[in-house]
Amino acid sequence: MAGTRSSTRQAAAAANSSSPTSSRNQPTPDKNGTAGAKRKAAASATASPQSKRGRKGAKKEQTTIEESMPATSTEGESKDTDMKDEPNNASAEAETSTSADVKPDEKAEQEESAPANGAINEGAPKQETDQPEHNGLESKNGDAVEESSKREESTPSSILEKGIIYFFFRGRVGIDEPSDVGDVARSYIILRPLPHGAKLGDGPIGDSGHNRMLALPKKVLPVSPKDRFMTFVEKANASMEDIKGSLSASDYMTKTAGSRHTPAAAPIGEGVYAITSTGRETHLAYILTIPAEVDEIQNDVGLRQRGSYVTSVKNPETAAPAGASLPKGAEYPKEILDEFRGRGWMPLEPKLLDYENTQFLIIGHHNEESLEKATVPQPADEKMDKEEPKEEMEKLEHEDDLRVQHLKGDDTVFEDLGLSLKDYPKLQTTW
Repeated sequence: MAGTRSSTRQAAAAANSSSPTSSRNQPTPDKNGTAGAKRKAAASATASPQSKRGRKGAKKEQTTIEESMPATSTEGESKDTDMKDEPNNASAEAETSTSADVKPDEKAEQEESAPANGAINEGAPKQETDQPEHNGLESKNGDAVEESSKREESTPSSILEKGIIYFFFRGRVGIDEPSDVGDVARSYIILRPLPHGAKLGDGPIGDSGHNRMLALPKKVLPVSPKDRFMTFVEKANASMEDIKGSLSASDYMTKTAGSRHTPAAAPIGEGVYAITSTGRETHLAYILTIPAEVDEIQNDVGLRQRGSYVTSVKNPETAAPAGASLPKGAEYPKEILDEFRGRGWMPLEPKLLDYENTQFLIIGHHNEESLEKATVPQPADEKMDKEEPKEEMEKLEHEDDLRVQHLKGDDTVFEDLGLSLKDYPKLQTTW
């Protein structure tokens, strides 16, 4: 079992001095030594401020989900809409922000004005305990992912999928440096699935071509059971080149406003995730590796050090309230449509994320119970002496943390995704 990290693994990135703004500023531990704790905020306090980049040169306009979504209420306000047939027999209020046939120069100006639900307090202080030794793996071709039959056997079946997760947001048109959530146009989640028996060694994550980009029109993440936000699969089975194109900046001309600039998306977090089943419900759970400690930006967006959401997928063949669905739903094969059994909603399964325009709710938990709700051990796994879901997630995050230390610190996000540091804003934690 991977425990929480001890202070001997603070920052550990002096050897990676090529990343001057990294928050990891202490010598890297021996790869075969005992793992220590999560990097402390004190390390980042001494790092130089991370300035954001200006515009790029003109780029081809990217078509995104929000450009094709139907109109909502006036002034771009988010709407609460009732979703029937959702798990727990509750009428889910899907908070979405959409725009009708939005042109590129308008897409980030018709944003929801709802505030970001306030800052998120961290839970109990992390205990400092010994960690298992890092195996020092370095995969072929620089890919950090290694498959292990032993890991496959120990991973619980309640983990339907696991992988690496990245969080981004993009400023509104003409706003390169957002000063608060109101200046944000869209937030995004990038999922990079790993094999069920995967473990991480050193190096960047290789491109499997099975990446997904999710769009969050609400801009913020749910932080309580009252928050039920619609999310969309904008890109499925995508290469990193496809993802990079959607995250990049663009400049274009309009007849009414002249030259307009859509800024590049900025990273705000990286870590590990798992889609889990607790029987009746499915959850999207995550543990952050980057940043070492969440701060103002992450709190305002609703991103925690550890978190999870109840997930429920919409049946594309059932009607939805105005403004709560895309003009064109996901094109599922008959066998998947049959699984809905005529219901409006069903628990999320990983295979549904392989279809563009899949629409699903993410529903928040209270902070103190978030990850625990998603990682309840199931009787069948306990009977077979499998790892607990939380243990497997912590083990994977521990491996990711060492990988990040040995690679490029916070700039590992750019290395993983093949992004140029000069073309994208640095990862920041304060506005």
